[in-house]
Amino acid sequence: MSEKKDILERLSSLLIERKNYTEDNSYTNQLYSAGNAKILKKIEEEASELIEAGSEERVIKKEIVHEAADLWFHTMVLLAFNEINPLEILNELERREGISGIEEKSRRS
Repeated sequence: MSEKKDILERLSSLLIERKNYTEDNSYTNQLYSAGNAKILKKIEEEASELIEAGSEERVIKKEIVHEAADLWFHTMVLLAFNEINPLEILNELERREGISGIEEKSRRS
């Protein structure tokens, strides 16, 4: 699992680096320049594409993986833009481990 965690850390570092280097003309920096609303719009688009890939009559796993990766990437852009370390998300998932979704949701109300 640590190698998988490492990719999150490496990608997060790269996204933060690009955010802090405004001269960068990368796709990521273009999203940052457009702001939170544009990043959220991309997340919405990617989520729709993932839903579409998973809804096909004949599901192709490779397409689901591709679309899920796009969604995760854009979500990580949102996290970096808002100065949230993705490890905070992993910590939250770990905190919820073993708790039913119904119980967890009721705790937030």
